[in-house]
Amino acid sequence: MIPAGWTPPPDFTTRPVLEGTVGMAAATHWAAAATAMGVLERGGTAFDGAVAAAFVLHVTEPHLNGPGGDVAAVFATADDPTPRVLDGQGPAPAAASAAAYRDQGLERVPGSGALAAAIPGAVEAWFLLLRDHGTWEVGDVLAPAIDYARHGVPAVPRLSSTVATVADLFREHWPTSAALWMPDGRPPRPGEVVRNPAWADTLERLAAAAQGRDRAARIDAVRTVWAEGFVAEALAAAARTPHRHSSGTDHAGVLTVADTAGYRARVVDAAVGSFRGRRVAKTPAWGQGPALLAALAVLEGFDDADLDPGGETGAHLALEAIKLAQADRDAWFGESADLVDPADLLADLLAPDYVAARRALITDEASSDLRPGRLGGRDPVLADLALAGAGTGGTTDGTVGEPTVTLAGETKGDTCHVDVVDRWGNIVSATPSGGWLQSSPTVPELGFALGTRLQMTWLQEGLPSTLTPGRRPRTTLTPTLVLDDDGPVTALGSPGGDQQDQWQLLYLLRTLVGGYDPQQAIDAPALHTTSSPSSFWPRGREPGGAVVEDRLPEAVVARLERRGHRVTRSGPWSLGRLSAVGIDRSRGLRWGAANPRGMQGYAVGR
Repeated sequence: MIPAGWTPPPDFTTRPVLEGTVGMAAATHWAAAATAMGVLERGGTAFDGAVAAAFVLHVTEPHLNGPGGDVAAVFATADDPTPRVLDGQGPAPAAASAAAYRDQGLERVPGSGALAAAIPGAVEAWFLLLRDHGTWEVGDVLAPAIDYARHGVPAVPRLSSTVATVADLFREHWPTSAALWMPDGRPPRPGEVVRNPAWADTLERLAAAAQGRDRAARIDAVRTVWAEGFVAEALAAAARTPHRHSSGTDHAGVLTVADTAGYRARVVDAAVGSFRGRRVAKTPAWGQGPALLAALAVLEGFDDADLDPGGETGAHLALEAIKLAQADRDAWFGESADLVDPADLLADLLAPDYVAARRALITDEASSDLRPGRLGGRDPVLADLALAGAGTGGTTDGTVGEPTVTLAGETKGDTCHVDVVDRWGNIVSATPSGGWLQSSPTVPELGFALGTRLQMTWLQEGLPSTLTPGRRPRTTLTPTLVLDDDGPVTALGSPGGDQQDQWQLLYLLRTLVGGYDPQQAIDAPALHTTSSPSSFWPRGREPGGAVVEDRLPEAVVARLERRGHRVTRSGPWSLGRLSAVGIDRSRGLRWGAANPRGMQGYAVGR
C-alpha cells in the first residue's frame, strides 16, 4: 500500500518485473545477464551463473571493470540463509606505503598508473566462489567469455567515448593500450566489433591449467597459476616499467609476484542492519557498505509519510542522512589504522543512542559541513582536504580516476553489477570494478591492465584509510542483500562510486516503505549528494551539493534549493544503473528487474 502523501508510482515502467520459477539474472550489460541465465537453464547454480557473467563483463564493459580489478559480493545459499560476503578486494602491495609514495613527490595516490594498483582480487575471488559454491568446471564458466573475446562484441557508446577521452594518452604514453583499443589508430566507433585475442588466450591457458583429481583441486590449480604463474609474472614485469600517471609524472609500480602469490580472496561475515522489519546485509567497513546501514538507521526514526524521496521532505532527509553516514565512513571506515575492532565499529555505528544523536543533527536546512560522530567516545579524524583537489578527476593529459558520475551529474559509467537467483534459492549480488582499460597500460600478453583502487587511500598518516602495505583500501563496492525472517528476498546493487549506496537507499525506501514494485523503484527519479569528499582522485567535494534527475518535479527541486541544497539538474534519465533479483516465497517465484538508463542493462529469466 502506498503511504498517504507519497508520490504515486509510475503507471508506465520501462519494462516489466520478470517472474518465473527457473531463475533470474540482471546485470549492467545484457550479454552478462543472458550468459548467467543460460547457465541456469543448463542446471547451473546462481554462483556458476554469476562467475560466467563476471568474465563476460570483462569483455563487454572493459572500460568499467577488468581482470586486474576487484569485486565485492553478498550472497546466501539455499542451504544456509546466513548472508556472507565474498571479499575480492586485494590489499596494497608490500612496497606500497604512504611514506614511500611521498618520497616520490606525491601528495595523493594517483588516479591512474601502476602505483595505484592494489593486488588484483576479482579473478581470484570468482574462482573461490566457483570452487566452494558452484558446480561447473573452470572451462565451462569461461567458455562464453573466451568466445566473446575471440570473436568480438559490439562496442557500447561509453566504451567508444572512454577510449576517445584517453586517446592522446594512449598514443603518447601507453602504446600497448593504443595497440589493443585503437588498432586502426582511432577509438572504436559505437557498434563496431572489438576483439581481445590476448585475453582469450589467457583464459584458455587458465582453463588448461585445471588439472587435479577432483573439482576443487582443479580450480585451486587455476588459482595458483593466476597468482604465481604466467599472469603474475607478466603483471609484475609491466608494473616495473615506468609510465605516465595521473600526476603528470612517470613512475614504476611496486607490484611483485610475491604480492600476488601471497594473496587469496576470502569469505567473511556480512555487516547486518535493519530497516522496517527487514535485515540488510552489506560488506564490512573495508567497504562503504555500513554507511547505508547507518543512513537507514537514522531514517528508521521518521514516519513513513516523510520518507518519499520524490517529495521535498523525503529527498531532504535522504540527502542529510547520507551526508552523516558518509562523514562517519570517511572518519572511521578502513583497515589501515587499528582504531577500533570492526565488530565494535558496527555496533557503535548502529547503537540506538548514537543513531538518535545523529538523527537529531538533521534540521530543515541543508548542511554543508562534514560531521563525523564520536564512535565509542573516540574523536574522529578526517583527512586533510587541503591535500585534495577541487575538481572531479582528470588532468590536461587525459588521465583520469574512476570514470564515474561527475559533480555536475554527468554519468560516464564506472563499474558493473550482476544479480543472480536460481530455482533452489541460491542468490548473489556482486559489484565488479577496477582494472579499467584506462587504469594503466595494457599488459599486451595478457590483454588487460592493472587496477587503481589504491587511489582510495591517503598519504596522510594515522587515518583508517592511510596507504599501508598489506591493508585493503576502503572500497566503494557495495552490493546489498535484503532478508526477512525466513531468508533472502532481494539482491540488488548499482555502479556509481560514492553514489552506489545512495541510489540503493532510494530503492529501499520506495519498496520497503512506499509500496513500489522493483521496476517502479528502479525507474523512479534519482538523486544524490556530492557534499562528501570523493573516494576517487583527486578527492574533490561540493559542499551542500545535490544532483537530481530532471524528472523530479520542479516544485520539489525549488524547495530543496530554498533549504540550502546546491542543486544540479542532470537530465531525465542519468543517475544510477540499479538492478535487482529476488525470491517471492509466498508464490514460489523468482523475479528480476533492471535499469533502463544507459540502454544496455537487462534482466532475463523464466
